[in-house]
Amino acid sequence: MDNLVSLAYGFSQAMTPINIAWAFLGCFVGTAIGVLPGIGPALTIAVLLPITSQVPASAAFIFFAGIYYGAGYGGSTTSILLNIPGESSTVITAIEGHKMALNGRAGPALATAAIGSFVAGTIGTIALTLFGPLVAQIGLKFGPTEMFAIMILAFMTSAAVLGNSMLRGLGSLGIGLSLGIVGVDLQTGQSRLTFGVPELLDGIDVIMVAVALFAVAETLHTALLWRPDGVTVIKPQGAMWLTRRDWQRSWKPWLRGAAVGFPLGALPLGGGEIPTFVSYALEKRLSKRPDKFGRGAIEGVAGPEAANNAAGAGVLVPMLTLGLPTSTTAALLLTAFQNYGIQPGPFLFATQGPLIWTLIASLYIANVILLVLNLPLIGLWVRILRIPPHHFLAGVLIFVTIGVYGISGSIFDVALLYLIGGIGLVMRRYGFPPAPVIIGLVLGPLLEQSFRQSIAIGQGDPGVFLSRPIACTLLLIALIIPILIGIMSLINWMKQQPVVGESGS
Repeated sequence: MDNLVSLAYGFSQAMTPINIAWAFLGCFVGTAIGVLPGIGPALTIAVLLPITSQVPASAAFIFFAGIYYGAGYGGSTTSILLNIPGESSTVITAIEGHKMALNGRAGPALATAAIGSFVAGTIGTIALTLFGPLVAQIGLKFGPTEMFAIMILAFMTSAAVLGNSMLRGLGSLGIGLSLGIVGVDLQTGQSRLTFGVPELLDGIDVIMVAVALFAVAETLHTALLWRPDGVTVIKPQGAMWLTRRDWQRSWKPWLRGAAVGFPLGALPLGGGEIPTFVSYALEKRLSKRPDKFGRGAIEGVAGPEAANNAAGAGVLVPMLTLGLPTSTTAALLLTAFQNYGIQPGPFLFATQGPLIWTLIASLYIANVILLVLNLPLIGLWVRILRIPPHHFLAGVLIFVTIGVYGISGSIFDVALLYLIGGIGLVMRRYGFPPAPVIIGLVLGPLLEQSFRQSIAIGQGDPGVFLSRPIACTLLLIALIIPILIGIMSLINWMKQQPVVGESGS
């Protein structure tokens, strides 16, 4: 009952004219960004993080929430009409959705994606409303030792699932942790990794690193690889709505996708990719006509799209209640909270209740806005698809350069922006994921603080981490993850080796 009262208050704040305008703007920008291949919500939020110094917290988070949900909607448009996933979580949508478009059924494919996203997004938000405060109450029982252990687990899972390999993920994480300790140690007063540069005494701004890795590096990478080869956009023709048969084949996958997406999104599994694969496999297994899959089965669009959007709500649970981002976008949202001096975690619902419930209420509103926007504006999204991504990203580069200089007025910060962007380009070239860098930079100082507090509680005895059951269990899981990945990599390597005695060996 308390949750419903708090949610009602959130709606009273979220439905003010100015906040509705921010929600609409965020949904529109997010959908447009999702439509453009290779852009994505992480890059967009990274570029727009400087607005946190100009607008109230509630407006900023409503805006970012609209972008976050909107990008999930827009990515399906690219997958269906171009066979180019706008986001990694819409790869599965392209398999069946583009086949439907080739068969003249782009309209029903877009419709089932939009409605499924609305249904699952709403179900996921309801689950966030019900379970978010409960998880926060459980988190209140966590002391510094347990928080240290759960952050170690978050580091291991992010390194494992957000990159092409565990070693590359750990390498990116190490870069983030190194950047996080630059500046003056607040406990000892000693400068660390400043190399005598006064501008580094205050540390490295997370916003600048995020912008460098996701905007500058991505722009440079696109410019290096771009080729002037056009792509064919399939224009939706015929009926844009679902037939009775389409409804019958879609509504169960929508519900199953939501049931799969939310819990998997809440786990540290890297966001929406795994839930969409699981949903697709489930729908194919349950289908009475599995032979239709691969040739334009509407269930293969409805289920994964629902799982993708439900997972988006699930990702917010550990980020808000434990301060643990399990995806790139969640890490950037965590950064936005910290820019307002707010630390997500078990105390967030108690200390920032009005803000959080306004944010949750805005998610319901965003789902309705996105449903209204998507189908009527298909023609506009088709036109946006014709914008060459390299032109769009060039404008982004100019925007972020002006933005970074405008915040600090320092040429040093601009130079550091492009230095880190160059490092990000090299990382991109050799398969090092950028997300663990942000996670390490954001959580590194908190990890250090929890470690020091734990050692103080144990009076200098490191065994304190093994004396607490929860902390010991979490650390054991964190240790098992790289071992399992190493075993799986070894098995895959052995399978690829030629068998002795084969012809040609």
